[in-house]
Amino acid sequence: MKNDRLNHAGYLWAFSAITASPGAKAHYRRRRDDHGDWHAAAQRNLFNRMLGQLYHCLQHRKLFGEQTAFPIEPPAAA
Repeated sequence: MKNDRLNHAGYLWAFSAITASPGAKAHYRRRRDDHGDWHAAAQRNLFNRMLGQLYHCLQHRKLFGEQTAFPIEPPAAA
């Protein structure tokens, strides 16, 4: 069963995160560039990740931290 309201809310949440959050934008770009995802798939993956982070924050009574949610990955050694 598909929840259209959750789907739409997730689309808007992920879209706004891509424009406002450097970590979310980096995650989205990695999905697009490294994994070859199309826009919708990369955005859906970002929403799934953020939903998991929200669940974790609620379960453990912790505040959201962008550095924890989207850690900056060091560049690969050449």
